[in-house]
Parts: sequence; C-alpha cells; structure tokens
Amino acid sequence: MEIELTTGGWVWAVIAALAVGISKTGFGGVGLVAVSIMVELFGKPSVGILLPMLIFADISVYPVFRKHGAWGPVWKLLPPTLLGCVAGYFVLDWMPEESARSVVGGIIVAMVGVQLFRNAGRERFDRLARSREAGLAAGFAAGASTMVANAAGPIFQLYLLSRRFEKLELIGVGARFFLLVNILKAPFLGGMSFINGESLLFNLKLVPVILLGIFLGRHLVHAVSQRLFEWLVVFFALVAGGRLCFF
Repeated sequence: MEIELTTGGWVWAVIAALAVGISKTGFGGVGLVAVSIMVELFGKPSVGILLPMLIFADISVYPVFRKHGAWGPVWKLLPPTLLGCVAGYFVLDWMPEESARSVVGGIIVAMVGVQLFRNAGRERFDRLARSREAGLAAGFAAGASTMVANAAGPIFQLYLLSRRFEKLELIGVGARFFLLVNILKAPFLGGMSFINGESLLFNLKLVPVILLGIFLGRHLVHAVSQRLFEWLVVFFALVAGGRLCFF
C-alpha cells in the first residue's frame, strides 16, 4: 500500500497528528478529529495507519501521567474490552466502511446522551454507573469501537467521568488503558495489512507533530477547570459522533 498525499493532504495529516497528541492529555473527543481526517485520506485502512501514531503518543504520555490513577480500573475493564475488540475485528473485516463509521458514531452519541442524563440526575446515575453491568457495557463498547475506528476515547472518558474520576486521574488511567489495548490491537491490524513499512514511514514523519500536540495538551488541561473539562469532553464527543454518523 503506497501512501501518496498532495500538499493539502499533508496539511490534513499534520492536523490529525496534532489532534492525536492533544487527545492523549485528556481530551479524548479531539482524537475523533484525527479519526475523521484519516478516514477521509485513506478510507478503511486508516484504522491501521493511525494506530502506530496512537501507540507512540501513549508511550510518550504514560511517564508524564503515571503518578495519577492506577492499574486497578484498567484490569476491571480489560476482559469486556478484549471481547469488544474481537467483535470489532470481525465487524471491520466484513462491514462496509460507511456502516462501520455510523455504528461507531452512534455509540459515541449514545454515550453523550448517557453523560447528559448523568448531569440531570447525578446521584441516581452514579449509583448505576458503579454497577458491574455498566462496566461490562462500557468496556465492550470501547473495545468494539477502538478496533473498528480507533474511536474509544470519548466512550472511555465518559464512563470514567460518570464514576467521578478527577481529570488528572482520568488521564492517568486512560494512559495505562490505551497503551495496553492499542499494543494488543497491532497484530490484528498488521495481519489485515493495514500496518506495513510504508505506513510506518508515514507515521515516523509525523512524530514531531504528535509531540507538539502532547505539549499543547498538557498546558491546556492544567488551565481548564474540572466542570469545563467535563463539558469539553461532552462537546468534542458529540461533534465527533455526529461527524461519523452523518457526514
């Protein structure tokens, strides 16, 4: 698979790489900007072309935020997430690109609805979010959407917000979760030839931009209040979900 982009295509690729870096500092919905751009540039193989960029960002962010959060929530979500990844693998293999995008977008919009419901009836909802069933559903949905379109960031963040994780703790848990899950996904997507030497060379060219995104995101997350942070997550998730569903 040869990667040839026009000047305009490279501009969009740089924007996508910047969004990847920013998304790893807590703004998961921003990552859907990268997903949308890469789908437009490369179509269905974009899920594999984007993955090494995400893994590099995960590795870069983990040392910065590892003092926040713990591995406990990750291990609890991992089994349903892996089941979701397996389901997503078969969806990616058999489902047309347009249908897969709509499914992922629908999941994200549904999770935004859940978060808005949580804001309207916080105490009742938070009791429900602590249930085993809620964790299983969130893990499975995150696994399926990350395999189909690298789109689990908003789902994961909305679930943790519903469990009253503070923003830095959320970022720390997310760094652990996505580092592990994205590495586990790589052999599946490599086996589908969505990751190869040409795509890795493309990824390498964008490494400085990803690092710039992480730098900008780190400063932004410290400048934003917890309440505004939660609403920004909801906003970016809604925009990204609508983009996948309807455009």
